[in-house]
Amino acid sequence: MMIPAKQDPISITTIRENGAESIVGWFEQHKQSFYILGWCYLRNQQQIEELFYRSIIKVKKELPRFKNEASFEMWVTSIFIHICRELSDDTSVQVSEESEQHKDLFKALYQLKQPEKEAVVLRYIKGISKEETAHLLQFSVEKLKEHLFSGIQSLKKELGYGSSFNGCKEYHKDYIDYLERTLDRSKKIDLEKHIYHCQDCQEDLGTFQDVMLTMVNLTERIEDFHVPFGFMENVKAKLAERDKQRQQKHKKRKRIGIALASVLALLVGIEVFTRTFTNLYYTWIEEDPQLRAFLQQGLGERLNLEAESNGIKIRIKSAIADDMQTLVMYEIEDTAKDNQYFIDYYEGVAVENKREIMDQETYQTQYFPDIKLDENNKAKNVFHGKMSLRPLITDHGTIKLKITKLLKLFDPSSDRNRLSYENLEYDTGEWNFEIPVTKHPSIEYALDGKTEVEGVQVRFDKLKIAPTMTILELAVNNGEQQGKRIENLTVGNLEVNNKKLKADKYGSFFTNQHTDWDIFQTRFDSLFGEKPKEVSVQLESVNLSIDDRKNIPLNLSRGFPQPFEYAGSTISIDKVEIGRPTTIVISNHKVENRAYESFQFNIIDEDDNQIESMQMGSEGVMVDKNGTKYDLNQSPAAYEEVEQPRYFATVEKIKLHGEDTTESVIPKRLEIHGYTTTKYLDDVVKISLD
Repeated sequence: MMIPAKQDPISITTIRENGAESIVGWFEQHKQSFYILGWCYLRNQQQIEELFYRSIIKVKKELPRFKNEASFEMWVTSIFIHICRELSDDTSVQVSEESEQHKDLFKALYQLKQPEKEAVVLRYIKGISKEETAHLLQFSVEKLKEHLFSGIQSLKKELGYGSSFNGCKEYHKDYIDYLERTLDRSKKIDLEKHIYHCQDCQEDLGTFQDVMLTMVNLTERIEDFHVPFGFMENVKAKLAERDKQRQQKHKKRKRIGIALASVLALLVGIEVFTRTFTNLYYTWIEEDPQLRAFLQQGLGERLNLEAESNGIKIRIKSAIADDMQTLVMYEIEDTAKDNQYFIDYYEGVAVENKREIMDQETYQTQYFPDIKLDENNKAKNVFHGKMSLRPLITDHGTIKLKITKLLKLFDPSSDRNRLSYENLEYDTGEWNFEIPVTKHPSIEYALDGKTEVEGVQVRFDKLKIAPTMTILELAVNNGEQQGKRIENLTVGNLEVNNKKLKADKYGSFFTNQHTDWDIFQTRFDSLFGEKPKEVSVQLESVNLSIDDRKNIPLNLSRGFPQPFEYAGSTISIDKVEIGRPTTIVISNHKVENRAYESFQFNIIDEDDNQIESMQMGSEGVMVDKNGTKYDLNQSPAAYEEVEQPRYFATVEKIKLHGEDTTESVIPKRLEIHGYTTTKYLDDVVKISLD
């Protein structure tokens, strides 16, 4: 039984150039398969429309991060599945009558556990190869086959074939590969000999095959399940309404800013007195200097919300909300041992009412443990930290926060002068909070600054000052300069009114990409209360993509390694090993004065087709501005402590999977499109706001 893999011939260059319209067009072309995939998770038409709407927004937002390590369709599918999971967990939406007419098609699938369902759906309904399915679901191929087996076993029960297999368990693991004709020849012969003599295994395998055939028939029935007329038009209308609301919201913020300025002018006399008293009051009672600074400006309030579980007490000290984020400041005390804990937003943290009160389309700010903070060195069992949640969509709200895991930073035997990210552990419990918050407005200043970086025009557009952070927004004209593209522009310092701030190392990102100008933001500490008159921006480095095309023939009749010259370096093709999968190893360990950090390429097969299914892994070294190398494979370096690091790929390991899993992929040539490189800068751009 062969399941054909589906390939996506789309050019990512076209997607990048055409922006949002191209993404919507791509979804229109692929709407049938994704519509079916959505119905495998969700049960009403409104949810499916919401699924497409959110997926298009997410793909547009994450597009700058897309790397050509997998096909574009596989990357979109991973985003689509993630949003499917989110919506399927939303119990507030009831099943509509419209979905009931198709219930018989999906009822069996709905009964499966999530890993089983996703494995079966992606492999047998969407037709993705085992290797790509495993990669998407972050399983090993062997683990995937376990989920496929248990999924088919569950379907066997739902479809009326009985609930168990009576054959020999040691052969169960081979059923999938045998029926898909990918089982190793020796194992195939062994299985067939065994089946010949074992009646139970004969019946098991026959039933197993019947269920798989039923899935194929189910797939054929689903193919007749067409996308309803006007479906994509509804999604487009929702996207258009979103853009309209964002524009109106932007205008409203400006009006509020003007009105607020007028009110403040009337109250300035009162403020002089009350601010002096407030500053003194919080200087006396608040020990945390970060929180004290907020309270002295009238931002947030002291909450002191406490919850305890398994001897660990969490105290929410305050929450400050603005247009950029909702900043939660906390203290964790281990009442039994000398352990220090940190709240990792991505592990064990849930805002249970996030869809009702939070903007789901903003980037998540990430804060790391500050082990050098004075408050974190006073007691071995107490840690002070902060966590960023998404901004509110209303002016006031109550956050229902549930925490089930805490990251253990230090135990009594730890070296507390250096935080090691290896072998970190989580402790579990349950801490629940209801946090009242009020959103404070930000102030936006228009900038008029221009410069050139490596021949590419850069424009400085906005300075946004919010209570919890400052955002510098600039634009890069990547559409005009042919053969060169700025992928990342690192800002070192921002100076406003002689006050200098260092950029957040993890707070730089593209927010939007147009045909010509790409919008880029960098985050700094808050300048709230400042009225900027002059802004100075110090540029630290630029990461570039350089177009430099070259075709390298892969001569399988010659021995290896096979060296070739590219971008001033000698690169070695160490190995091409034909098999299922075919493996290619490329290396260049010399990084001194090397022009490129990594290069982008495709592999072309013997039929002159680009091989879409590539699994890639790389090794490399990190080099700081002074040329010091850090071997990441031997001793992981503290990234925060490395001065302006560059990452050089030294080994590329590529595994090629064919559409037909019974045949090996024969590579013909390596097509290099270009490479990335980093240039250090020391440019200062001064902008006057007068």
